[in-house]
Amino acid sequence: MTEVLSLLFTPRSVDHPPAALGLVKLLPTLVRNPLETWPRPLFTERLFWQSFAGRPLLFVMDPVLIDEVLVAKAAVFTKAPIIRRTIGPAVGNDSIFTAEGAQWRWQRRAAAPPFRHATILGFVPSFHAAAARTASALEARGGETVDVAELMMATTFDVIVETMLSGAASFDTRRFGAEISHYFDTVGWIAALSILRIPSWVPYPGKRRARAGNLFLRREMARVIAERRARSGTTPDLLDFLIAAADPETGRAMTDAELADNLLTFVVAGHETTALALTWAIWLLSNAPDVEARLLEEVGRVVGDGPVEAGHIDELVYVKQVVQEAMRLYPPAPLIPRIASEDVTLGGERIAAGTPVYVPVYAVHRHHLIWDEPEAFDPDRFAPARARALHRGAYLPFGAGPRICIGAAFAMAEAVAILATLVRAVRFIPIAGHQPLPTIRLTLRPDGGMPMRVEPRARP
Repeated sequence: MTEVLSLLFTPRSVDHPPAALGLVKLLPTLVRNPLETWPRPLFTERLFWQSFAGRPLLFVMDPVLIDEVLVAKAAVFTKAPIIRRTIGPAVGNDSIFTAEGAQWRWQRRAAAPPFRHATILGFVPSFHAAAARTASALEARGGETVDVAELMMATTFDVIVETMLSGAASFDTRRFGAEISHYFDTVGWIAALSILRIPSWVPYPGKRRARAGNLFLRREMARVIAERRARSGTTPDLLDFLIAAADPETGRAMTDAELADNLLTFVVAGHETTALALTWAIWLLSNAPDVEARLLEEVGRVVGDGPVEAGHIDELVYVKQVVQEAMRLYPPAPLIPRIASEDVTLGGERIAAGTPVYVPVYAVHRHHLIWDEPEAFDPDRFAPARARALHRGAYLPFGAGPRICIGAAFAMAEAVAILATLVRAVRFIPIAGHQPLPTIRLTLRPDGGMPMRVEPRARP
């Protein structure tokens, strides 16, 4: 296996320090790219203790122990406060993403219906239509250089607006996406100030712009909700489900503020995760001609010249494997922060209440004790038989346990449909000498975007 893997494309890696950085180097590096602060032991050890500003923090990389943190002892290892400080200003502190306990449970139940398998398959025409529009635009720009990251953000945003907001006429998707990006650009500062226990009111670069952007996002959501309450849509979407949802125990429905928080959560997370998976998958494919040829063969055999339809999704097995491998190398959510709510033992280690416990997904996905040649791009890792042999704590693109991403199946079906549609229509060509490095901005983005040249494929 090693001989085969060594022939596959291996992208450039981040230069990780040999040991934990001291505070003087840690803070500026954290602001620039938190991923560069992760020491090499995270990729070779089962557990790793690190001190941040005099406080102990435990990184967990062992799949069995990860399963214990996120599943068996999920009630003990609750969401870390840094989540509320970083993403709370964007999506609220009581949304399905940030809430805990009963507040989280009833919202999770309320939001479940549109993410059922049959409902997701009903969205496939919208997935294909958005991708077809992007493909047509790219065919008209043959020979030009485009930013694939930006294009994928726009494409998946179209999907979210269509499937979750029924098209939401006059919704300013371009500005909405820009404001999300501006906010994400400030997250390094928020994390650094949080580590130093500096109050949240302290100013930092970009804070005023980010705050204004968050207000815009919330105003847009409030407007969409008010319009929907005044005039319901013809086809039920996520917003309709949320408006109609009620706690089965108390009968309580969501307030408009809670609706806005949860819509923002789904819009922000929904388009960002899939867009990044597609961006990295397209770039990886462009550097692996044999993988690309195999993917194209499957798309031609399964889909032919027509649109990607619901019945094709489960048959596009290799396309799914490519997306899964892209999310292994570049997981859109690269870190899962938790905190011990009480004294607990994990893997023989005694953990005091209040200790941050982090699952570094990016490191787990490239861990030398879990994967053969972990840096290589090999979609066959996710061939059905091999994928079934993986421990569930080894692969976490959508998290795990009760807090696993509610939209995981939606995102996977969307990514498969869009990738099949785009790659069949357009050839993406990497820019010579360009080696994009991943950078953490809450999600794992390519630093500087993903410039690539596009050429229409010859029609059969």
